[in-house]
Amino acid sequence: MNTKHILASLALLFVSSSLIAQQYLKEEDYKPEDTEFWEPEVEKVDPGESNASPPSDAVVLFGGDDLSKWESVKGGDAQWDVQGGHFTVKPGTGGIKTKDDFGSFQLHIEWRSPQEIVSESQGRGNSGIFLQGLYEVQVLDSYDNRTYANGQAGSIYKQYPPLANAMRPPSDWETYDIIYTAPEFDEKNGALIEPGYVTVIHNGVVVQNHSKLQGTTQYIGTPKWVAHGDGPIILQDHSNPVSFRNIWIREL
Repeated sequence: MNTKHILASLALLFVSSSLIAQQYLKEEDYKPEDTEFWEPEVEKVDPGESNASPPSDAVVLFGGDDLSKWESVKGGDAQWDVQGGHFTVKPGTGGIKTKDDFGSFQLHIEWRSPQEIVSESQGRGNSGIFLQGLYEVQVLDSYDNRTYANGQAGSIYKQYPPLANAMRPPSDWETYDIIYTAPEFDEKNGALIEPGYVTVIHNGVVVQNHSKLQGTTQYIGTPKWVAHGDGPIILQDHSNPVSFRNIWIREL
């Protein structure tokens, strides 16, 4: 059990003890300090210089130089092109994934649609961010580009459309801040105990508000639950040269 889990357990123990004690107190017997707890002290985290900068406890997955934290989903080194502080999908090489696996997390990632507008609907600036390798937050050029609602940018692909279309023009960088709560499964039989939840803030606009996952992302057919542990972040090669930069993650 790590430090965060220990602190959370101690806080829960205090609250539980307080609730038991309160059963035997009348309202007039309370004092302000009866509902205060000072320990454990909340851990200090130094925020970044801006909301886009990684805080002190973040793992930087791409800071502008190389793809050393990533590998190809096909095996071996990530083959995408790195230049100018960002990297770009190299169509046909396959997706890339983080070398590390993650459970619940806060993810910051910035992306930009191809500068040359080609095609329309799902053929325009298509990629995806797969949480634990299984649940897709859609990346798409949805600026003046109509497609099915649960397949546009900011959607939980084929499950939930975004609450708003917060796209900037293709010349601009888009920002996703994703808060992900991993699903829980029974260790013995793999049965689902608690589904996963996803919140997405797109360019400062909440487009997914604690959306309850229906299962893994399926292109054809309906979502389904498959028991799993921690998993990687996967960025999709959908044959469009989408670019990414400034990626960092905080485990929750």
